[in-house]
Amino acid sequence: MINPDLPTAGEDSDPVSTRIRKRLQAAKTRFFANDNISAFIETGELIEIENEVAEKFAAVLDSLIIDVEQDHNTRETARRVAKMYLREVFAGRYSPAPPVTEFPNISALNELMIVGPITVRSACSHHFCPIMGRLWIGLMPNGHSNLIGLSKYARVAEWIMSRPQIQEEAVTQLADHFMERVRPDGLAIVMEADHFCMHWRGVKDNESKMINSVMRGSFLKDPALRREFLSLITPSR
Repeated sequence: MINPDLPTAGEDSDPVSTRIRKRLQAAKTRFFANDNISAFIETGELIEIENEVAEKFAAVLDSLIIDVEQDHNTRETARRVAKMYLREVFAGRYSPAPPVTEFPNISALNELMIVGPITVRSACSHHFCPIMGRLWIGLMPNGHSNLIGLSKYARVAEWIMSRPQIQEEAVTQLADHFMERVRPDGLAIVMEADHFCMHWRGVKDNESKMINSVMRGSFLKDPALRREFLSLITPSR
């Protein structure tokens, strides 16, 4: 919830990005590229942000010496990019967590469960180039765990990945969220992804992938459980 004592949209004439930044700073809340700031955005301000981003991206096109007035292909590019960033590619920064229905573990299930591969899309926070990949989630529930619907794993993964990210931090954020939400005895996540900051630029290596994992609880302590999980998933070789 937003503190009513903090500045709101009608209290000054600052650009919307400045108003929201002031709220975040007053609350001493971090706003890194991969943070969610939806709690500090008021009703109607998302379209204001879109307008501001469109205006500023138009200036970028101007600095790139692209004639957006005469070039029919780029005439609406600034608006399209602003909408894409806010509503799609980086939606996980500006929208609250998706609703997740939780069920009690009535049967006291305590066997390994694996969900995946889940397709994930993101953009690296270094170059804003696409990250395209998939991930697997392994869970060891207990009698106190909250069970959630299978589709919700994909929705939460999309929410966290739809921000400027680096893969290592994204997987850790995802693990933290599921540990808090599900409260399992153990959690394992493996992610495999293509990074277009390597494909498009730099070394221009089209074959390289990045695979990383996070192990928590029983997956970290029990080598046999960890081996079982890893043997049942199929990242590319």
